[in-house]
Amino acid sequence: MRGIAILGSTGSIGRQAVDVVLRHPDKFYVTALTAHNNAELLFEQVRALRPSLAALTGEKTEVPEDLSFCRFLFGREALETVAREAEGTDVLAAVVGVAGLRAVMAAREKGKRILLANKETLVAGGEMVMNACRESGGEKVLLPVDSEHSAIFQCLEAAGPNHYESILLTASGGPFRTWEKEKMHRATVEEALGHPTWNMGAKITVDSASMFNKALEIIEARWLFDAKPEQIRVLVHPQSIVHSAVEFADGAVLAQLGVPDMRVPILYAMSYPHRLETGAKKLDLFQAKSLTFEQPDMEKFPAIAMAYQVLRQGGAAACVLNAANEEAVYAFLQRKILFGQIYEAVDAALQKWAHLPAKSLDDIAFADEKARQAAGEYLQL
Repeated sequence: MRGIAILGSTGSIGRQAVDVVLRHPDKFYVTALTAHNNAELLFEQVRALRPSLAALTGEKTEVPEDLSFCRFLFGREALETVAREAEGTDVLAAVVGVAGLRAVMAAREKGKRILLANKETLVAGGEMVMNACRESGGEKVLLPVDSEHSAIFQCLEAAGPNHYESILLTASGGPFRTWEKEKMHRATVEEALGHPTWNMGAKITVDSASMFNKALEIIEARWLFDAKPEQIRVLVHPQSIVHSAVEFADGAVLAQLGVPDMRVPILYAMSYPHRLETGAKKLDLFQAKSLTFEQPDMEKFPAIAMAYQVLRQGGAAACVLNAANEEAVYAFLQRKILFGQIYEAVDAALQKWAHLPAKSLDDIAFADEKARQAAGEYLQL
């Protein structure tokens, strides 16, 4: 059995991770759970899974008497403490935002295997994280959970010693794929949250609508698979059946297909190298009818071009992109800005702070803070 700590257990990925754990009580046990402010759901999960450690990183609240068997932590530092002190072999990083970076580094310091569902960890601190993983050697110690990166990982596992020539990163195109640019600029929160194929949290869904989600995945793929920027190509695939693909020197393309259900990549990472039943529907290719692919419109969705820009620049540029986007998306979700202003805020922050270094966690924290300030100032928040 593998002991797993789930960071962000009340979010979309965390809830689905709990689901697959409960399907396989003979394979996994939960050692720790964390949430931000959703105390009631966290308490329910603690009752069901009985971990020895739990945390709320937001406001402190009273813990029910029947949960006295579990040690509770509170505050921003609790995430890092749980990652470091939780029993077991694995840490599933399913929190949203750059807050996951320090927790991942803490878990690696203790030799734990990372199941990564937090894009921002590699976007902001890719070089540091991958160096920390390489130093340990042995078994693969960082496994991707994002559906696209899991698909690429699975294709490369199937390819054996053959090195890829290019990575084909698929994107649904989000709800605004066919919209005119001006209409998209004024899109409402409700329209941005209407993803056509995936059921995700609000932040990730808005990122999918703006394609900043794909921008972050380009950067993440660069670090996960040691890829050059020009080796990563984005394909818009509205059906979300092909989760990504890999092209080889002989022209062969290996792709991973399946229904859009995050339980598949979550459980594959948890059970690697084995495959277990997930509860997901099986893909019926006879019902799939047609699979289509398009070039991304980088004029309408400038986030993709920004991803390649920050990869070429290096340093803290990717961290600045991520932090400014986070700040702008939360402002949009609070109805303080227009959808199109998300791009403008990120561009403003990059122009001001993309030159900063990223040689340490303190460097990254400084760049993150400055980028958020720059985005906020541009948006007059």
